[in-house]
Amino acid sequence: MFDKFIGVIPLVPLLPLIGAAINGFVSFRGWRPARSFVHAVACGSIGISFLITLGAFFHFVGLPPEAREMTLTLWPWIYLGAVHADVAFLIDPLSLTMMLVISGVGSVIHIYATGYMAHDKDYPRFFAYLNLFCFAMLLLVMGSNLFMMFIGWEGVGLCSYLLIGFWYEHKPNAAAGMKAFVVNRIGDWGFLIGVLLLFWTLFQLGHPTVTFTEIREQAPLLVGHAWGGVAVVTLVCLFLFVGATGKSAQIPLYVWLPDAMAGPTPVSALIHAATMVTAGVYMIARLNFLFSLSPVAQTVITTVGFSTALFAATIGFAQNDIKKVLAYSTVSQLGFMFGAMGVMAYTAGIFHLVTHAFFKACLFLGSGSVIHGMSGEQDMRKMGGLKKYMPKTFLTFILATLAIAGIFPFAGFFSKDEILWKTFSAGYYFQWILGVVAALGTAIYMFRLIGMTFLGNLHEETGGEKPHHPHESPASMTIPLMILAGLSIVGGFLGFPESLGRLFGLHHSNLIEGWLSPLFHHGVEEGGELGVPIAEYLLMFFSLAVAVGGSYIGYLFYTTRRDIPEKIVARIRPLYQVVVNKYYVDEIYDAIFVKNLLRLNQGMNLFDQKVIDGLVNASGLVVRIFSWISGFLDKYLVDGLVNLVAEATLASGRNLRKIQTGRIQNYLYVAVGGLVVAILYKFL
Repeated sequence: MFDKFIGVIPLVPLLPLIGAAINGFVSFRGWRPARSFVHAVACGSIGISFLITLGAFFHFVGLPPEAREMTLTLWPWIYLGAVHADVAFLIDPLSLTMMLVISGVGSVIHIYATGYMAHDKDYPRFFAYLNLFCFAMLLLVMGSNLFMMFIGWEGVGLCSYLLIGFWYEHKPNAAAGMKAFVVNRIGDWGFLIGVLLLFWTLFQLGHPTVTFTEIREQAPLLVGHAWGGVAVVTLVCLFLFVGATGKSAQIPLYVWLPDAMAGPTPVSALIHAATMVTAGVYMIARLNFLFSLSPVAQTVITTVGFSTALFAATIGFAQNDIKKVLAYSTVSQLGFMFGAMGVMAYTAGIFHLVTHAFFKACLFLGSGSVIHGMSGEQDMRKMGGLKKYMPKTFLTFILATLAIAGIFPFAGFFSKDEILWKTFSAGYYFQWILGVVAALGTAIYMFRLIGMTFLGNLHEETGGEKPHHPHESPASMTIPLMILAGLSIVGGFLGFPESLGRLFGLHHSNLIEGWLSPLFHHGVEEGGELGVPIAEYLLMFFSLAVAVGGSYIGYLFYTTRRDIPEKIVARIRPLYQVVVNKYYVDEIYDAIFVKNLLRLNQGMNLFDQKVIDGLVNASGLVVRIFSWISGFLDKYLVDGLVNLVAEATLASGRNLRKIQTGRIQNYLYVAVGGLVVAILYKFL
């Protein structure tokens, strides 16, 4: 029944591209079509892509696990010597999962944007960028080879620059877009080096390829090969991970994502919750057969991931911009995903990616609803009491907050607990502790956000007059919030653990693990756990206790006992200032890298002006002098001699012409005269 959707899968990325082209052309021409036309094209294109993906998903569900992989080749692309790559799509459970998230959550965000951006003067341009981004992200996850992935990888980087700096008239927005673009270029450099090193090594081994299915078959050949004393597979994985830290905002390349909140809120929800920032996680999952061969890379990824989770969570405590809190929350949750990838719990990482797309998109869109209802205000200190003004937004926001905090039975509980359990069972105890503390921090700062925004009284913190008149957002914004809130409730049951099912006497299998685990046969899904169910139950209960405790602390401190955090801050004022200023990481980067690069730029500019330009100008002067001398000699010597001969010839011609009178008698006189002279000369 659903097999007919397979033939039209290429339309999944193509339709958003067509939508981007139509709205982009309209925007470029300066036309002002009806907004209904613009969002019909934009929402319709991504919506149809979702329906096609859904049909393909149901088709694959009906197939046996070993048959759930298909390569759709559209046309040959690169055939240069040993380099062979086609324009082709790899369709399997992993790519289908990502396609569902991108097109499904993307469709909801598109609908939300029709209300949020309703009065923006560049309405067509915004939706053109939004569609173009979805195209690039779909290309990234559907590509069958590294080159296709890289085009999508660079495409989402470009689109993030365009969307973050969408309101480019405001200088900070333009600067944030440039910052995202530059930081991602650093990560992309690492990704490209990793790809080239991988191809070169396989080429030396006699199996050059960039196609994922072929790399999977040849990956074991990399074992035992080293470069510079380091295992090649480790170098490849670490370079690829550098690319992932850029796209997915991990230490040390996370600094672009908080500033990216300068873009419109639908952009934050799409790029920084559901799609672009998960590209690095997807890349590691796709190349799991490489990362599973390198224990060193696994340890690095796990440590960086959980360190980022804790680091970003601490910053979230002191942020007052509602979107900045969610931005650092995103960085933190991405750290959990990378932690899962590092311990080879690939299914758990992808599961958290999916649930995070649900609740974080809901939270970002909820913050947009708050900002919309507060007439553009983003400072939580000027909010409070919005529960009674915006009940729908509050309800959906609190449900998504319960999910991200890890409260049972919301989605975040299942996925986050699965990651912590896999980390503990794999023996990464230090990283597990980092993850637990980060989870505690998540619950605290999210309920801090709830307390400051929705509870208490409006504008209570500043004690001033009420400058705002909050109001609920239109249905085009609240309905998407309800959809995402519903997914934040039920999404976790996709990964309902078998151990918990046994505890409740249910015969239940972990759906997402059964769907994805055949792709991750190297992961811990097939072993490596403690094998003692009671240990899993205890850790599960402990995780829940941490989440509940953190949620209660956050609620208590920012509702009825706001004096407690004030006293704590007063005692640790210097440390608090460090956290408020985000550990001065931006300032450190600015001092070490940005300013020194600017100095280098100025020095190179000075060198160019004084040395390079000086040499060029000196060369020009020498050439001009030589040309003047050459011209002088040519004019007065060479041309002078030539002209002298010509003038002498002309002068002799003029003089000789005087004796040419044309009269015969004159010629006879001359002839007779000549004859007389000759005779006299003869006889005298």
